[in-house]
Amino acid sequence: MRILFLGTPDFAVKALDKLVGEGYDIVGAITQPDKRRNRGEISFCPVKEYALNKGIRVYQYDRLRRDGVEDIKSINPDVMITCAFGQIISQEILDIPKYGVLNIHASLLPKYRGSSPIQWCLINGEKITGVTIMKTALAVDSGDILLQKQLDILPDENAGQLFDRLAVLGGEAIVEALKLIESGKAVFTPQDESNATHYPMIRKEDGLIDWNLSAEDIFNKMRGFTPWPSVYTYLDGKLFKILNCKAVDCNLPAQLSNGGVYSTKNSAFVKCSSGVLQLLQVQLEGKKAMDISSFMASGKLKNETVLGK
Repeated sequence: MRILFLGTPDFAVKALDKLVGEGYDIVGAITQPDKRRNRGEISFCPVKEYALNKGIRVYQYDRLRRDGVEDIKSINPDVMITCAFGQIISQEILDIPKYGVLNIHASLLPKYRGSSPIQWCLINGEKITGVTIMKTALAVDSGDILLQKQLDILPDENAGQLFDRLAVLGGEAIVEALKLIESGKAVFTPQDESNATHYPMIRKEDGLIDWNLSAEDIFNKMRGFTPWPSVYTYLDGKLFKILNCKAVDCNLPAQLSNGGVYSTKNSAFVKCSSGVLQLLQVQLEGKKAMDISSFMASGKLKNETVLGK
């Protein structure tokens, strides 16, 4: 089976590596165009680096649906596999492969359609997630489902950790899907649109903490926004990242407002609308990340300080 792979970040590399390891014929990899860093240096995306290392031909287009159609027709793949590719695929391209275009999506569709499913499922406090292999359609993440694989979310797991586990699961799932197609046993099931949810791309400014939320909500937001863009507040006018924390059940002085700090020699607790957030690792603007005990020794976080603008 001739496979044309489309992907860009680390998440997609895991799936491509699994396909290579299973001996599939990867006839090319399409990735997003190279980027220039601050000093003008060219930066390759992870899929391009991997493909070049494995001797897989790489194709790059500013707009695939405009510039890549003829190349794909000449490659004549049996199936195309997309995984966090980052561009819209036209119907003309979808119609080229014999077995269509399969997408690896990091959620249990139809829930969490969109570009940031891993982050949003953590922000929303989900206990279970997984990957979906679907046939790509024009509407975002709306194609018929071939198979799904579930994964339990660990209680303190953040987006970076869950990302790694789902990437491995995605590789396993796409190989299983291809075997179903090869054996003639593939069955595609339409998604239940009544259960569909769609979430937007994460932005850096989304990390700002609202201390009127519950401690559990802020904890989940921290999980979803780690390692990027991190959750943050302000301490004496400076940006103050909370890199790790946990929601705890304890009583703080009644006079504290939401965002108010109760501090001890080695610990810091913040009042929320309900519950209390215990800070574990923080980073003040212009400084290195520190565990809370070390930061408290600096004297920058005093009792009854109110965090926020």
